[in-house]
Amino acid sequence: MSRIGKLPVAIPAGVDVKLDDDNVITVKGPKGTLTRKLVDDLTIAVEESQIVVTRPSDLKRYKSLHGLTRTLIANMVEGVTKGFTKELEINGVGYRAAKSGNKLTLTLGYSHPVEMIDPEGITTTLDGTNKITVSGIDKEKVGQFAAEIRTKRPPEPYKGKGIKYTTETIRRKVGKTGKK
Repeated sequence: MSRIGKLPVAIPAGVDVKLDDDNVITVKGPKGTLTRKLVDDLTIAVEESQIVVTRPSDLKRYKSLHGLTRTLIANMVEGVTKGFTKELEINGVGYRAAKSGNKLTLTLGYSHPVEMIDPEGITTTLDGTNKITVSGIDKEKVGQFAAEIRTKRPPEPYKGKGIKYTTETIRRKVGKTGKK
């Protein structure tokens, strides 16, 4: 039995869970509404104040989908109650970010500023000119947009310049040494 899959997902107060045919689950909470189509083979049941996911047999396919499905549902419930955030940090001389409306403008040492528009359901906020916070209710979209921002200038190992997650550590390398 999957250790994660067998755990029930608790439904907090103020969250409404609706399960339609074809395993389409809709979770509505104080921060918004999320809808997702899940695998048809697994059985999802809403019992009192919890959601239980069960699999039909112990085939490898069902074992792998069991924990995944439960975690996706748990992330939806957590997203509509608390939301998700990713924090990025910009390091480098002259590297900075600016925000106007829903447009994020990054100055990253290129000949042109890099402009990014916030996707629907995602908000970016700035703390100073070098800290970006990406937040939203969908964990997948928040992580994807944060990764797209990071790819505009990934951190390099010699001086550590670039955009990195605040929790990330960059393995530094020693640069060239000149002959005397």
